[in-house]
Amino acid sequence: MSSSDSISLSTSSNESMGSESSRGRQVDEEGTSSGGMVSGIPMETVREVREDPPEELAESDWSAKGGYGWAVADVRNQSSLFWWSRLLNSWLNCTPVISKGVSRDIVSLERVSAIDHVCHGQEGAAEKFFYMYMCHFSQLHVWLSLDDFAMGVLRTLNVAPTQLHPNSWAYLQAFRILCQSLYLEPSPYAFLYFYDTRPRRPTTWLSLISRPSINRLDAFSQSFKHFKDGYFKVVVKKEGKPYFLNVDGSTKFPFSWMGTPSRYKDMGTDELSAGDKEVVKILMKFVDKLPTKGLVRVYNSVHPIIDIEGHMPQSGKKNLALFQSLRKEMAAKAKAAGKVDVPNLQESVVEVHVHGGTKRKVELQPRAGKGKDVKKVRAVLLGAGSASGAGSASGEKGPESGLIELPKISVRKDIAINFPDTIINSIDGVETDHIVRTMVEFGSKALILSRRVGSLYRQKVKEGGREKVEELQGKVDKFEEERAAWKKEKEDWETERKRLATWRVRCLDSENIFIN
Repeated sequence: MSSSDSISLSTSSNESMGSESSRGRQVDEEGTSSGGMVSGIPMETVREVREDPPEELAESDWSAKGGYGWAVADVRNQSSLFWWSRLLNSWLNCTPVISKGVSRDIVSLERVSAIDHVCHGQEGAAEKFFYMYMCHFSQLHVWLSLDDFAMGVLRTLNVAPTQLHPNSWAYLQAFRILCQSLYLEPSPYAFLYFYDTRPRRPTTWLSLISRPSINRLDAFSQSFKHFKDGYFKVVVKKEGKPYFLNVDGSTKFPFSWMGTPSRYKDMGTDELSAGDKEVVKILMKFVDKLPTKGLVRVYNSVHPIIDIEGHMPQSGKKNLALFQSLRKEMAAKAKAAGKVDVPNLQESVVEVHVHGGTKRKVELQPRAGKGKDVKKVRAVLLGAGSASGAGSASGEKGPESGLIELPKISVRKDIAINFPDTIINSIDGVETDHIVRTMVEFGSKALILSRRVGSLYRQKVKEGGREKVEELQGKVDKFEEERAAWKKEKEDWETERKRLATWRVRCLDSENIFIN
């Protein structure tokens, strides 16, 4: 059983009093109900009792899977939030997971059972699947299907997607976007040249370790936390087999955790192909480290090049000028070589959409020295007539110059979030059915957040208590050391006092002898 609280405001105290009989019936049907006053406003609190599917509740009695002693306890014992299907469906309703232009039918995103853990294999599965973390999509902007570069890195490292630590996924995402912006083709070995790996026993998440003085990307996060319990299944459907499976039916990368990840240390340039050497040579020209977090955010951008240039000065003023000069140089080389298939981020990374038939725009401030790039972005996003402000060839007036339209909000299932003019003009004009669906959407989100907050609170209390004990123990140890030092110093003073007293007596005796 699970529950969620909803609070509604009554328009007047009379209405609140008049609803007492209905509220009594509601208590009998749904559970408990209570009323109160908040700042003089009548409040009605209703506890809604909602049952999870019986088959999901019954899973808690299943026996745990064995045979995974090769994985650390933190991995093999960690359960998932997405044991409950309604939590997964609610999260998927507001989070894009499929790449632009790719059919949603290639995979089925499914919950895990109560005994399924992230390191478990494919035992008893009718269809091939792999696990992904919630943070892959919400924070790192990984999209399905995975491209050849990402699958190549996983295959080379011999790890499943969830086996590679999220901080290392951030390196991968930033490396790809940086290469594409410089007309370079990212490759697994060019990427891994900048890192070492040190697999551990028993097996845990594999982290990429930056090679000193060689790596050009800073860390996405000093401590990437709270990702371990947010995994779910990605089941490969018939339409998705060409994306994830080879012709012979084998997987293009490890779908399950591997006990023997690959070890890399101090890879030399002699191990790289000519193309990989070119990529490494270009990226080694950057003196200061590049902002990984800023580059990852570009995946959610409608004007990627401008955003990349905006993030460059964060880690060093030289980066921006070098990036601009390298981009021009590489663009000329790509044009001369006729490389039209190399991504260069001229178009927006996310879809541009006009919501509900109304124009919702944000101001794109012009930047000194970037006029040509800004005009190109405006032309791509808003049409050919937007850069100059003139009308199009057909005589129709294009969107206003200096404005870009907001990215599309992708929503799954039957819940649609739209903002028609009636909402802006008057809330009374919104259809009741629309309000109900929206409230269900936000209620589900609140349930996910409440579980997460509760988990974080318990963890913080536990960590905070342990840290407090360690802090107090450290103070006790320090006081004991100081006490011992004071005691020794006191003993030294006492010895010196006795010695001086003895010499004083001798001096007085000698003085009396001389006087006499």
